Order: sequence, then structure tokens, then C-alpha cells
Amino acid sequence: MAKKVPFNGRILMIGFGSVGHCTMPLLLRHFDMPADRITVVDADDHRAAIEPYRKQGVRYVLQPITPDNMAEVLGAHVEAGGLVLNLSVNVSSIAVMDWCRRHGVLYLDTCIEPWGHYYDNPEIPNHERTNYHLRQMALEAAKTWPSGSPTAIVTHGANPGLISHFVKAGLLEVARGMGLEARPSSKEDWARLAQATGTKVIHVAEHDTQISSRPKRPGEFVNTWSVPGFWGEGMQPAELGWGTHEKRLPDDARLHRTGPRCAIYLDRPGCLTEVRSWTPIGGPLIGYCITHGESITLSDYLTVWEDGRAVYRPTVHYAYHPCDDAVLSVRELVMSNWRVQPEARILGEDIVDGIDELGALLMGDFGALWYGSQLGIHEARALLGPQFNATSIQIAAPVVAGALWMLENPDRGLVEPEELDHEYILDICRPYLGPVVAERSDWTPLKGRSVLFDEPGLDFSDPWQFQNFRVT
Repeated sequence: MAKKVPFNGRILMIGFGSVGHCTMPLLLRHFDMPADRITVVDADDHRAAIEPYRKQGVRYVLQPITPDNMAEVLGAHVEAGGLVLNLSVNVSSIAVMDWCRRHGVLYLDTCIEPWGHYYDNPEIPNHERTNYHLRQMALEAAKTWPSGSPTAIVTHGANPGLISHFVKAGLLEVARGMGLEARPSSKEDWARLAQATGTKVIHVAEHDTQISSRPKRPGEFVNTWSVPGFWGEGMQPAELGWGTHEKRLPDDARLHRTGPRCAIYLDRPGCLTEVRSWTPIGGPLIGYCITHGESITLSDYLTVWEDGRAVYRPTVHYAYHPCDDAVLSVRELVMSNWRVQPEARILGEDIVDGIDELGALLMGDFGALWYGSQLGIHEARALLGPQFNATSIQIAAPVVAGALWMLENPDRGLVEPEELDHEYILDICRPYLGPVVAERSDWTPLKGRSVLFDEPGLDFSDPWQFQNFRVT
């Protein structure tokens, strides 16, 4: 039976794109409250999609949120004891969560989002366009919050978010396979466990094979989740948590000068940076090294410090193969010198087959282990309906799980995914994820490399060097 929790406050959802659309039925399923205490404020017109929920009482307001009207709009729809789910783009996470903190409101988002025209602004230097920088801004803002401030969970969708709980479950699987007894209960415990297992690299290894009956057309960006969200992160510099085992910094890499310095960024967009990875069903893949919050938070969380020096840290990054139509869309975007296509389409009822294979690929002294979700389109439709796809459900389930966790932990201040109880989150999400598997592999980025082509720079003494994963 689905976990259902009474809630006496009001819920404000900002944005009703593909993620909000999928989150709504899960909210109504897991929150025991009248639907007329839920309001959606949306910058884009999704009245047709929300109509079934309006009939149940959900309120819908078509109004962009800006720096000038933010306080007025938020105050009109939520008050102390309420909950804000920021599932939008172009609405500042830091500004909204600070308003929530001052007004006694819980907060959750799926990424640390800036105000509009930030990622594509050439006047903003690259290091300020990184997720590392945005995270540091959020952490600095939260330092001024008094103890016991309302909980604000940042970056808790599928990835970032759910993937951090997959990593913890995967580390425990690796430890069991090595005969290690592990009951980690703190950041330091998890970092020591990762070190003890010899984990050197962690990928968010995702292969989306969902296909549509309507092929992508020229001038159209097609995706299985937010198109503006994909545009934004694809145009940011590629980022990765930088492991202590790495021997050579990439020529185009740049270091950060403040904070934990657990990550690097490259002087090139994520959707132009490709890496090798692997998933159990799809096998070897070449994916985009798109920047994501978990690349920074996981590498920071799993760092072992001794006398002020990082003695262990894994390399962490995304390896994303989106659906084939999205790959074509990215290629067209690059060919047009970053002029965004005039049309955008989210795949839904037109999907005819495929899965979104999303998991954490842990690699190191033990070999490789992938832990994650293999949700297919047919099972996704059986769960929620024909208008939903596998990707949107994988994002929406941890949004709702994180919100339920906040109800039981309402005064924790700023919280990142790694600080949540991974078993609690996975217990709620698992019914929505299809097969959740842990699969071992002997795959490495050097396995099966062709001898027909000279590939300079490979390090055959250690397969887990980043230079072996990187393609472009």
C-alpha cells in the first residue's frame, strides 16, 4: 500500500511541465489532503494537461514568477506550515527557498536554478555558470539561517537526487560482495566505506531508448523531459567530481578557488563532451558529460579528509545517452551555433517502446557494479497512465519521497540528497521504478577498444583514469 501522510498545510507547485505533470497524481496519492489546497503557478500554458486535476479542486494560476513579483505570488498561495515544490526553470531556487525559510514554509527543488537568461549569458564567466558555483551560493546563503529553520531540500529529482540513494545502495552491494561488514550512519562512514571498497569512479549511467511514432522534424527539439532544462544544462560547462586517483588533469580543465574544491569544470559545454559508460541492458554507451549537482555533492560527501587534506575521493560525473530524437536535437542545436530550435516536444502518448535505464555505475578495484532502475514505457503507463513516460516518473517519485521525508523532518534547514535516509527514499520510490537491479560487470572503458585506430593518451595501467573514458 502506498505511504499516505496527512498534511494540513497548503502546497504550491511552481511549474507544470513534464515533471510537474507527473508529480501531481503522486501528490494526490501520497498526501492526505483536499485537492483545493494545492495550487500550481505556471509560466507556460498547460491548462489542457492540468484540467483533470482542476476538476478535483487543484487551483491553476498562469503567471510567470519574476524577481519583482516573487514575494507577492508566493505569499498569495502558501503560508507558514506549507510546502513549495519548485519544478520550474528560470525561477531562482536560492531566492524562493530564502523566502520559504523566512515564512516557515518547507521547500524542495530538482536543481539549483538561477533566474532566467543565466546559463546562456556570455557576460557571465564560465566558473560562475557551473553547478559548483550555484551550490556554493546556496550553501553560503544557508549559513545565515538560524538553527531549526524549515527544511529545504535542494536537487532532489531523479538525478540529482535519487541517484545518490542508488550510490549508497550500490556501495553496500559492493561491500557485501567483498565480505565487508558495513553499517554506515554518517558522512564520514560512507566516505570510509567508498575508500575501503576501492571505488574510484562513479557514473550516473543512463541510457534512454524510448522511441516515438513521430520522428523528430527539423527545427524541433524532442526530449522525454524538460526541453528548456536540457538546453540549460547542456550549455553549461561540463563538470565532474575529481578523484584523488586521477594522474593527469585534462588540458581544458579548470579548478575552483573556493569551497571544498572537490570538482573541476571543462572549458566546453556538456553536450559537446562525450564519455564512455555502460548499463546492463544497453551495454556500452557513449553519453554526454552533462553537468549535474550530484557530480559535486557526491564527490564532496565521499571525500576522506586527514589533517585537512583530501586523501580519498572518487571521480563522479554524468554519462547521459538521451533518447535518439534528443541526440539528433542536440546535434542540430550545435550545428546551428546554439540557436535554440523554435519548436519543442516532450514525448508522451506517441512513445511506442523503450526504457529509461538509469543507475549508478560504481567502478574500481572490485570491477564494476551498476545499481538502478530499468523502467519501461509499458510499465510506466500501467502505473500512471498513457500520457506519462518512464523518465518523468523516475523524476517525480523522488520529488514526492523527498517531500514526505520533509514532513517527518521539518526543521533541518538546507539539506542535500546525500543527507537523507536512502532506505526511506527508495522504499517510497521503488514501486515506480520498474526492475531495480544490482548487476556486476567486467566492463572497463578500455574493454574491446579497436586496434584499427591509434588512440593516444590511453592509460592501460589504470582503466579508471578519466582520459580513458573521455571521447571528445
